Amino acid sequence: MIQQIQAISDPTRFAILSLLKDQELPAGEIAENFENITRPAVSQHIRVLKDQHLLQERREGTRRYYSVNTKGFSDIRAFLEEFWTPKLQKLKTLAEAEERTKK
Repeated sequence: MIQQIQAISDPTRFAILSLLKDQELPAGEIAENFENITRPAVSQHIRVLKDQHLLQERREGTRRYYSVNTKGFSDIRAFLEEFWTPKLQKLKTLAEAEERTKK
């Protein structure tokens, strides 16, 4: 999971994930969105995300299409929920207590 967090902490990789969150694109079209980065560098970023199971690849002929692999985020999500669940429970308890004092 630490490697996954490191992978998404890179601004370019985060931008790639943001670009692909609602769509599937071929590598070339992904690279077109990054003017200051070479295509080989974008491909390297894609490879890192794919190796961490954060992107999935679909081949169609000679083209490779990439999309976000939501299952790859399950460990990160579980880790973050460990922080939020107790806080949300505390907020719920406080809100309910305040509601009772109003009655």
